[in-house]
Amino acid sequence: MKHRSAPPRAAALVESLRGLGYSTSTAVADIIDNSIAAGARTVSVAFNWAGDDSSLTILDDGRGMTADELDSAMRLGDRNPLDHRAAGDLGRFGLGLKTASFSQARSLTVASQSVHGAIECLRWDLDVLANATDDGWHLIEGPSIGSEHHLTLLAGAASGTLVLLERLDRLVSNGFEAQDFLDVIDRVESHLGMTFHRYLEGSNPKLTLLLNGRPVRPWDPFLSGHPGKPWSPPEHRLGSTGEVIVQCHVLPHKDKLTPKENDEAGGPEGWTSGQGFYVYRNERLLVAGGWLGLGSGRRWTRDEAHRLARIRLDIPNSADSEWKLDIRKSTARPPVSVRKRLTRLAEETRHRARRVFAHRGRSVSTGRGDPVEMAWLSTHSSSGTRYRISRDHQSVRNILDRYPDIVKDIEAMLRCIEETVPVQRIWLDTAEDKDTPLTGFVGEPDTEIRQVLEAMFRSLIQNKGLNPEDARARLSRTEPFDRYSNLVASLPDDLSFAGE
Repeated sequence: MKHRSAPPRAAALVESLRGLGYSTSTAVADIIDNSIAAGARTVSVAFNWAGDDSSLTILDDGRGMTADELDSAMRLGDRNPLDHRAAGDLGRFGLGLKTASFSQARSLTVASQSVHGAIECLRWDLDVLANATDDGWHLIEGPSIGSEHHLTLLAGAASGTLVLLERLDRLVSNGFEAQDFLDVIDRVESHLGMTFHRYLEGSNPKLTLLLNGRPVRPWDPFLSGHPGKPWSPPEHRLGSTGEVIVQCHVLPHKDKLTPKENDEAGGPEGWTSGQGFYVYRNERLLVAGGWLGLGSGRRWTRDEAHRLARIRLDIPNSADSEWKLDIRKSTARPPVSVRKRLTRLAEETRHRARRVFAHRGRSVSTGRGDPVEMAWLSTHSSSGTRYRISRDHQSVRNILDRYPDIVKDIEAMLRCIEETVPVQRIWLDTAEDKDTPLTGFVGEPDTEIRQVLEAMFRSLIQNKGLNPEDARARLSRTEPFDRYSNLVASLPDDLSFAGE
């Protein structure tokens, strides 16, 4: 068999790899993966603003690398993605450090010190590759002239590694100013707090992550332990050996959160973008939200109705190929073996999340299991969905029973209301405001709610013949008063005779 050697041209390949689609946030996270794999307990990220001479450093206290290990780490594709990896290894393709760095900078310097070893330093300079006449892979020893002082960050450390990115041409472009730099830092901080939250959580975290000297706070997508969560079922194990772990979550409605909790729980990209699957490998977040191409009939999209549904999905690093992880570790596709089960679990989670969202976090039954009398009912048919006012709702039933002579007029009025529900306007307002319009007396003073309650309370006693205790019980399971149990309980027995 005839064959010929066709090595890639260094400059051409590296410049192409710069377009893989990393953001600054995902690039920094990919570099930190190497620190975690090296056993680091502390990683310090520093953005240094100096205009066109700005730089970025990532310093860790991991075990460091020998000269041979550093040489291997700096080569592109030195490790075969099919090779067996240690259980805690966050890499796969042997490209992450280089491609992430090249996506932001034209100069990548890595200095490392292993225990009892000297500091070793190698550098890629894309301008050197571009100007070379032999298309060779010229890996340079030592830092660039004027950057030697950065290596002092390793001074006194037993071991560790420093990654230095300079000439940040993909970040500091024309018109880029100091405030833009600060905005990037904020986005990186949010992304790191989300990506590594399981490493950063707890009283004894696995990792301390510093950004310009400030600890990065973890962001938990699932509001673990929040008392307002309506549903957090146990873990499910999928796959032939149970290697895929799934836990479904429905987050509290906005009405169950403080304004600060609501802002934070939305996450870096907001509530709608944050719904769906959160895919982890070795507790490192790979995919934040989205429905992984799943769906019943057609693929699910991110919409307002399911914004409270979030599903944690843990996969082992031995399943990278099955799940079709890309180099940036940002996309995943479930294998056929687990798709049906995942779809069923997601369907249930989406259904529960939709109910919580539609009812503003309220249960549709009382604590005793009695159903809540809903004011609006939805009916589904082949011609579409219609919304009807419940004739059994207590306020409606009181009027219908009290004025039988004008029932037809009352029915005509109700039908006019039903047939003119501003569905399109509500939909537009919800999509634009990213929240449901205010209903159920939300934001109204107790005095206004009480006026309506008192009127219905009197009617139940005087016109329906209920005693005060039964009247209060009826109101406590009537929408929207089921959420104001304290006001219902405070209605006095003699209220029905007031003013007579």
